[in-house]
Amino acid sequence: MTPEHWQHIERLYHDALEQPEPQRAAWLEEACAGDVSLRGQVEVLLAANDEASGFLGVPVLAHQSNPPAAPNVSTLRANERVSHYRILSKLGVGGMGEVYLAYDETLERQVALKVLPQQFTREPERLQRFIREGKAASALNHPNIITIHEIGKTPTATGEAHFIVTEFVAGKTLRQHLRKGKLPHERALDCAKQIASALAAAHAAGIVHRDIKPENVMVRPDGLVKVLDFGLAKLTEKPRPAVAVDTEADTMMRHSTGEGVVMGTTLYMSPEQARGLEVDARSDLFSLGSVLYELLTGRAPFKGATMSDILVGILDREPAPLVQHDPTAPRELQNVINKALRKDRDQRYQSARELLSDLKPLQLRMESQSHWLEDQPTATGQAAETESGKRATATVSHEVLSSALIVAELKRHKGGLAVTLAMIVLVLAGLFYGTY
Repeated sequence: MTPEHWQHIERLYHDALEQPEPQRAAWLEEACAGDVSLRGQVEVLLAANDEASGFLGVPVLAHQSNPPAAPNVSTLRANERVSHYRILSKLGVGGMGEVYLAYDETLERQVALKVLPQQFTREPERLQRFIREGKAASALNHPNIITIHEIGKTPTATGEAHFIVTEFVAGKTLRQHLRKGKLPHERALDCAKQIASALAAAHAAGIVHRDIKPENVMVRPDGLVKVLDFGLAKLTEKPRPAVAVDTEADTMMRHSTGEGVVMGTTLYMSPEQARGLEVDARSDLFSLGSVLYELLTGRAPFKGATMSDILVGILDREPAPLVQHDPTAPRELQNVINKALRKDRDQRYQSARELLSDLKPLQLRMESQSHWLEDQPTATGQAAETESGKRATATVSHEVLSSALIVAELKRHKGGLAVTLAMIVLVLAGLFYGTY
């Protein structure tokens, strides 16, 4: 791709964003003058920019009344059947297929059914990627990873359809939550912890997600997190030698999983991903660090006016400190972000479990402090207390906070008897001083 061609794509992309959503498809069709390839490249960028909702990262563009359809796509209709699944409604369109809410007539339950557009079944590479998506995700059994029920193909009224069936997840994506602003520290840490737990299971099975972003994480009403879209997942059972940098890697996301080719969504990709190098599990951890940063601040760590600006930030710049956006952010949280976003993957967290070992005690300490603050008396109540009441309140409050911290430290330092005894002495001393 020449620089001139990329600049043309980028101009069309920004112009398309300025169009009202209902007219965007018609505008893009006219602007691309029938060039299907050019339109497809612009739509990839639009889909990456738009928010997602639903199964496997479905872009919001799909929820328009008349979303743009790829040529020769046969859209399934309500009550049409795919194998023993009855189509209920269309949920949206993603880069790898159409997604429907369906009813499993055998097990009598609602499911999400993803169908590969038929024109792509003639493209072996795209078809194999679709099949690999299902196999990769179905090999995992974890509460924070979407459950795959079936992958297969079946004849329909318009031809053979390849499909993946998963559990239907009711909830909102992290992107939808972020529309209301940044998350409280404890909630952001809980989401990051659950994502890291999912990645630990995937990485142990030799699977790299490659596209961790707010659009690909659903949060159920009960707080359970589900990581979606293993469509970019790649089995990494056999190590491969490093490859040379792809000089076109910083131009745009592409539809191939080969070495030297950029994949994933630009804002959250790792430096090695941006360079088009072979990636491993540590790339997912960088992306998770970017997501956690955004959950805490309400903005992505690397932003820019153009795709190239974003890539330069990922490769060469450090994000603004958390305290610049949130003065209450603790130093320990900044340390986690710093390590997750190291440019050199050898200096980054080396595994999801290592990241979890830092997230869990940090979350526990923050929850303990939060609970302690919630238990403090109001200003009105304090004004009405006697001097002895104030002392008693101070004593109890000190005891609650100290006890909570002791529990946290005990969990971090099992067997650390000397440390534990020293802390108990300090607590007793504090209680004595607070009483007298």
